[in-house]
Parts: sequence; structure tokens; C-alpha cells
Amino acid sequence: MAPGLTNLTAVTELVLLGFPTQGNMGFLHALLFSLVYLCALLGNRLIILITTLDQHLHTPMYFFLRSLSFSDLCLLSATVPKSIANSLRHSSSISFPGCVLQVFMVILSADAELTLLTVMSLDRYAAICHPLHYDVIMSRDRCVQLTAVSWLGGGVISLINTAGTFSLSYCASSVVHQFFCDIPQLLAISCSGNLINELVPMLIGVTLDLGCFIFIVISYVHIFSAVRKIPSTEGKAKAYSTCLPHLLVVVLFLSTAFFAYLKPTSGTPSMSDLVISMFYTVVPPTFNPIIYSLRNQAMKSAVGRLMKGRYTNK
Repeated sequence: MAPGLTNLTAVTELVLLGFPTQGNMGFLHALLFSLVYLCALLGNRLIILITTLDQHLHTPMYFFLRSLSFSDLCLLSATVPKSIANSLRHSSSISFPGCVLQVFMVILSADAELTLLTVMSLDRYAAICHPLHYDVIMSRDRCVQLTAVSWLGGGVISLINTAGTFSLSYCASSVVHQFFCDIPQLLAISCSGNLINELVPMLIGVTLDLGCFIFIVISYVHIFSAVRKIPSTEGKAKAYSTCLPHLLVVVLFLSTAFFAYLKPTSGTPSMSDLVISMFYTVVPPTFNPIIYSLRNQAMKSAVGRLMKGRYTNK
């Protein structure tokens, strides 16, 4: 802790020194983020709608996809609307309670998303490697249980990390070099001499996330081994078109999140920190509907039935 940082008034408001909020750059940022948010909102809500209404999509894969779209909406809504509002108001402030809520929602949504991606890899493994036992392995009750565990686990991890982060003292600098309240940047401005209260929960979370990644990798090793044995080229292409987009999302999401949380924090602003944070908070929720829908014939057919009013919901 630097000299002169003691005996200061506790911070009640923070400044999000991320993207510019003044002048033309502020307007451009608000416009681009508004377009991104609108596209993500429409895409994810469309997935939730058609996987709910269309009986053809009442399968485990689309059940998890619906939950993933909901977590995408939560993750994006926790950060982007506040950033847009600040740009339109030419302000960079966020209240301390608002920052606490933002941290909780980001960690909850991100951990739930990662767990759902892990569950989706289990679903693909069961479908491709054990097709005869698929209905037993991925029964409706088990799908509900796995989804509930994803959200409950995310909630526990989020609560622990949020409590650990805000049990620290924030008494000197109130400037967060990020467009939302992110734990690494909050740790960088804390004036607490002992960060063990947050570092331990954060390392536990990273360890669990790494465990999910290892599980996904092992699942896909078995999946691709099974796909290679499929005799027909069309069957292989269908399996790869289902699995590769999912793997791409996982790698992008995890690699940027790990980099952001494990690299040393700095008290100086960095454009790379902003770009990296967008790759695990903004990019996946925006592109997931495209990756999982536009390349999926069943989803495209369901959209067509919905537009014609011919969806099945019996």
C-alpha cells in the first residue's frame, strides 16, 4: 500500500474509466453498444421463444441451449446497459451498491454459462458415443437437475467472490479502469494490505473453471474419436457442425476470462484489458445465437414455422 492511503473516507461511488463517455467517441460507443445489445437481445430471446414453443426442439440439447441463452442475456444485461447509460449521460459513475450487484451478476452469469457449456459437452458425448443409452443418460429429470446445479453453483461461487471482494477496503482511488466492475480491476485499487479474503475464493473459482475445461476437452477427445469411425461423410459433417461451434465458444470464453483473471493487475489504464473483457462478457452472448442457430437446420426450420404460425406445441 502506497504512503498516504490511510485514514481516508470510504468510497461510496466508483468511476468506470473504460470507454470514453464524452463527445463524438462517447456517442459512437453508445451507438455501437446499443446495436450489439439489441442484436444479442433479439437473438437470444428468439432462441428462448422457439425452443419453448416448438415441440420438435423439446430435446436435451435445445433445453440446455435455452438456458444458455438466458445466461447470455443476464451476462450482457449486467454490464452493457449501464455502460450505454453512462455514455448518454456523459458520466462514468456507478454507485457502490450498483458495483456490488454488477460483480455478483457477472460472476453468477459467467459461471452458470461455463457450467452449462460443460453440460452441453456431456450431452454431445452421450448422443454421439452412447446413442442407445442417450434417453436414459439425458432424461428430462437429469436435464433439470444439471441446469439447476449450474445456476446454484454459479450463485455460490458468485456470492463467495462478491463477499470476498467487497470485504476489502476501498478508501483511496475510486477509479476502475474498466467499463464495468470487474474483480481484477477492483483488487488493483483496493487499499487493503491483505488480499487473501478475495484471492482464495478467486483461485477456487479458477480451479473449478479449469476443471470444467478439462472435462470438456476429455469429452471432445472421445467425441472426435467416435466421429472418425462414422462411415458416411455426411454423418461426420453433421457431427462436426454440431460440436465444433460449441468448442469454439468454450475456447474463446475461457481463454480470455483466464487471461483477464490470472494476469497481474495494473493501476494504469490498458486498452488490451478492455478488449479482453469484451471477449468474455460481450462477444459470446452476442455470437452464441448466430453460432447455434444460423448453422443449425432444425433451428432455421423452427424459425420458419414460427414466422408462418405453424409451430407445434402439444
